[in-house]
Amino acid sequence: MKIVVTRAEAQAEPLARRLEALGHEVVRCPLIRVEPLSDDPIDPSPYDWVVVTSPNGANELARRLSGKPRSLAAIGPGTAEALQDAGLHVDLVPHDSRQEGLLAELPEGRVLVAAAEGARRLLVDARRADFVPLYRTVELRPPAPEGDVAILASASAARALAATGARMPVVAIGPQTAAEAAEHGLEIAAVARSHDLDGLVEAVTSL
Repeated sequence: MKIVVTRAEAQAEPLARRLEALGHEVVRCPLIRVEPLSDDPIDPSPYDWVVVTSPNGANELARRLSGKPRSLAAIGPGTAEALQDAGLHVDLVPHDSRQEGLLAELPEGRVLVAAAEGARRLLVDARRADFVPLYRTVELRPPAPEGDVAILASASAARALAATGARMPVVAIGPQTAAEAAEHGLEIAAVARSHDLDGLVEAVTSL
């Protein structure tokens, strides 16, 4: 099967290698670029919990932290792995890898949400948390890729793929990405049961 991997270049390689090891032909077609918003240090000391919602956010937070957080929550296994790779201990990964799941399991305390500019504010609104934007996602406009299926790991990638004019079926990392893809006219072939690399590979092998 010819699979289009749409993640940013650095994040695409682990997924691409696993798919190639399964015998698939992989087309690398990055659809988003991550732009850091600041180099200013982030002081976690006023907060009981620092919440990170994506691997990109994990990398940016690790780069800018001026100290160790008291407690650190990651929205899913992929984000937790990125934090751990940066030498940070993760105290909470919810069973449901969405903000709703994290909200249900996050203990009381003062919270800082570190995420993308324009990210969902469910946790911020529900917990009256502080918010620091770490990066912005820029949607790219390459020529329409060709393949049997495309893998989408974010709503912004779904919008960018639709904008290229490509109309192949897609595998989405989660329900929000799937909803965005469907809204832009893309056919949903599968949605990952776990919102991480393992879930994407499993979803592809189920096709």
